[in-house]
Amino acid sequence: MLKSIKINSKKIKLCIFDVDGILTDGKVYWAGEEIGFNRQFFIQDGYGMKLLQRAGLKVGIITAGESIGVRKRSEYLELDYLYMGKENKSLALNEILEKEGLTDDEFLYMGDDLFDIPLLKRAGFSATVSEASYEVHEASDYITIRTSGNGCVREVIDMLRYAQEIIPAVKI
Repeated sequence: MLKSIKINSKKIKLCIFDVDGILTDGKVYWAGEEIGFNRQFFIQDGYGMKLLQRAGLKVGIITAGESIGVRKRSEYLELDYLYMGKENKSLALNEILEKEGLTDDEFLYMGDDLFDIPLLKRAGFSATVSEASYEVHEASDYITIRTSGNGCVREVIDMLRYAQEIIPAVKI
């Protein structure tokens, strides 16, 4: 499996992630009138996104939900793209691909629900989580071992880093 992932991942220049069920465990909680519904993020996923950016890849979020917390997380990580509030994610993706001058085989997508299937099928490499439905599994190239919101994004990022030989500089 790892060899085929390596072959399919060499061309990836853009990584796009869903939020609920991917970057989070899919649960939302009410944080008050000022914030509304909010989510909890896994810190290693964010660091992995930064590693990809430092290596020159573009990173973004396309989510059907809207949240101040998601906006703040995206701003904190200084992600290249954030699109919120539309179930038709293809429109946002098309805009990003056009702006970056990329083709479908040059982006990675990770999503977990039925409205993610069009992007999962288009992506040069696609991944989902074990909790996703059968149809989402069938549309994906890879199903993570780690679960939603618990490092599944980092798992995929690390596989991509390995495939593209992206090794972070670590000072000891």
